[in-house]
Amino acid sequence: MTNGPQRGNGDGTGSELVTKTRTVAKRPNLYRVLLLNDDYTPMEFVVHVVERFFQKNREEATRIMLHVHHHGVGECGVFTYEVAETKVTQVMDFARKHQHPLQCVMEKK
Repeated sequence: MTNGPQRGNGDGTGSELVTKTRTVAKRPNLYRVLLLNDDYTPMEFVVHVVERFFQKNREEATRIMLHVHHHGVGECGVFTYEVAETKVTQVMDFARKHQHPLQCVMEKK
C-alpha cells in the first residue's frame, strides 16, 4: 500500500521525464502603406499627408512624394494590419474631404 503519489517511471529507479510546453508568440503580419501617383493631386498636398499621417519630417515627406511622382508608387511605412488599415482610411478620407483623387493602399509585406 502507498501513501501519496508515485514517483518515477514505475521501474523503481526513480527517474522521470519532465516536459515543459513553451508558448512562442507569433509575430503579427506586417503591411506596407503605399501612396499611388495621379495627375491631379498637388505635390504639396502629398507632402502634407505624409507629414501628418506618417509623422515624417518635411525632407523625408518630400523624398517620399518625389518617389511616388517618379515611380508611380511610394511606401509611407510598414505597420500591423489594424494600424495600416486605419492609416489608409485616414488618408483616403482626408483626400476626399479636400477633393483630391489621391489613392492610398496597403499590401502584405
